[in-house]
Amino acid sequence: MLESDTDRRGPPPCSTCGRWKVGGLAILGFTTLIVLFAHDPANSMFYPPCPFRALTGFYCPGCGTLRALHQLLHGHLVAAFWLNPLAALLLPFLGYASLCSIVLPGSGRDVPASLIPAIWIWVLLAVIVLFWILRNVPGYPFPFLVP
Repeated sequence: MLESDTDRRGPPPCSTCGRWKVGGLAILGFTTLIVLFAHDPANSMFYPPCPFRALTGFYCPGCGTLRALHQLLHGHLVAAFWLNPLAALLLPFLGYASLCSIVLPGSGRDVPASLIPAIWIWVLLAVIVLFWILRNVPGYPFPFLVP
């Protein structure tokens, strides 16, 4: 006996469940932003240190991102850029990707089709690895990449 397509797909998604998930993620996100706004990571013992930096003594590509987000929440764009230029430049793209993957499916809307060619994903990976290496090089001008 052959199964029909509807049997294999399962029940239709629950729109109310998706809205609850989006609502919960929104509350969690806003709470996180409020805590980050109120407590400066540079002066607070509330946030854990970078595990990669603690183990190796080198900076990872994410070092300085929490402090940069704190500066962005306070409207200090230049300070955020100096703490982690890669994160400051990629933040709008990450925000859009989050919106497309979390909010739109939970609201019942179609996710816009945006196919990124594989070469651009490899280029982004190469940029991140290069940034990781260069921010640990001691000679001029690379110390400007240190948070």
